[in-house]
Amino acid sequence: MKYNTLGSTDLKISEICLGTMTWGRQNTQEEGWAQMDYALEQGIQFWDTAELYPVPTLPELYAHTEIIMGKWFKQSGKRSEIVLASKIAGPAGFTAHIRTNGFHSTALKEAVEGSLKRLQTDYIDLYQLHWPERNTNFFGKLGYTHDSDEQWVENFEEVLDTLGALVAEGKIRHIGLSNETPWGLMRYLDAHRAKQVRPRIQTVQNPYSLLNRSYEVGLAECSMREQVGLLAYSPLGFGVLSGKYLGGVQPEGARVTLFPNYNRYSNPQAVQATEAYARLAQEHGLSLAQMSLAFVRTRPFVQSTIIGATSMEQLRENVESAQVALSEDVLRGIEAIHVQHPNPSP
Repeated sequence: MKYNTLGSTDLKISEICLGTMTWGRQNTQEEGWAQMDYALEQGIQFWDTAELYPVPTLPELYAHTEIIMGKWFKQSGKRSEIVLASKIAGPAGFTAHIRTNGFHSTALKEAVEGSLKRLQTDYIDLYQLHWPERNTNFFGKLGYTHDSDEQWVENFEEVLDTLGALVAEGKIRHIGLSNETPWGLMRYLDAHRAKQVRPRIQTVQNPYSLLNRSYEVGLAECSMREQVGLLAYSPLGFGVLSGKYLGGVQPEGARVTLFPNYNRYSNPQAVQATEAYARLAQEHGLSLAQMSLAFVRTRPFVQSTIIGATSMEQLRENVESAQVALSEDVLRGIEAIHVQHPNPSP
């Protein structure tokens, strides 16, 4: 396993990150524990979770994923071997059961304290804002539509001041964003520069895959020039880039089968692109999943690729992608397909 440096810190993270959002709904505690055991054996010491998980979220399952992880940490005694990331849920109608005061200082403090308790740990290595409070384009929106009646009040400095106090207390070590835009990232960085005692954003956790390369449009430059790395989530597009849904197949127990509204990567344009990528992978003797993951890993702005699996078989295949090196012919083929099918699933 290879390791990269987290943002501008000296913290090393595995280039593959263990995603956990299915634990507690699609996966049992025992299955989650088995994944954690296997991941650590493979050198994957960077793990990502959130108070929102598992997803799709249900009030009665609130934070079950963190609870499962916390029990493993207590049982195994291996918390110190893990670089642990978690997130505070952003404001939305479907998170009203969690809280309704966004990233207010009280909300941030309560969220961190809750995660620490559930995770049975004294600190979180990377604490992230799951999505912006303001109206902007994320969760599948490529273009931005301004809302002149929006009630949001800018609070970048206040958010960083609160997170800085939590860093000073030793409860979190570093901070990051998720589902963020170039404007949002730069505003947070400017707030840090204005008062450098405030913590610095180190990462952005956004979607990035063969079906969604929108990160390259503006955020990639920010990542490279500002040393803020991408933690790429959905690198297989809800499993679509595993090829298991090709031909209209709906595998029993698969995420898109269970939750049909998770169709972000299943529109007709995405299907056509996936078929083309599948042909390219077959031509070069690669599995579609491993080619897709290996491509994400080649991007210089990506610091870790978050993989989530509902079975050990899937997890093993995904982890083995770390050994796959793509030839120049494959990379040229990928670019040719991207020109024909650009970002079908933003």
